[in-house]
Amino acid sequence: MSIADELWMEEALREAQYALALGEVPVGAIVVRDGQIVGRGWNRPVLGNDPTAHAEMLAIREAGQDIGNYRLLDCDLYVTVEPCAMCAGAITHARIRRLIYGAEDAKAGAVHSMLQVLNHPKLNHKVEVSSGVLAARCMDLLQTFFREKRKAGTAS
Repeated sequence: MSIADELWMEEALREAQYALALGEVPVGAIVVRDGQIVGRGWNRPVLGNDPTAHAEMLAIREAGQDIGNYRLLDCDLYVTVEPCAMCAGAITHARIRRLIYGAEDAKAGAVHSMLQVLNHPKLNHKVEVSSGVLAARCMDLLQTFFREKRKAGTAS
């Protein structure tokens, strides 16, 4: 884990704060290319009535629009939580060079935890993966969110 990875993860955590402020599960993501953020996203499936509106998906979409290509070969994705199967598939299809994430997701993580969608031997694109970057802070944000939801009786 590098200092640069931690600094970029700080940006992803800022994105997660947007989701938190609006009552969404606090996950944030950014796409970085040549030292510049080219895509940002935070969870908003509830607000948009869109099950695909995960932070990673939104950041990847914005990055594609920003650089004018659906292939993000020279881009790195920073996300506060281990991506789900949908997002892992999008990461592969976008040809993301490197995935850096914070907290593991034991229930839905599709990189290491529950499934191993990325880097399946039959896939033609391999993604470099770094996990655990600012993991405690990323996990604390999620745990606090769900604890408050349970206390309010609105956990789903």
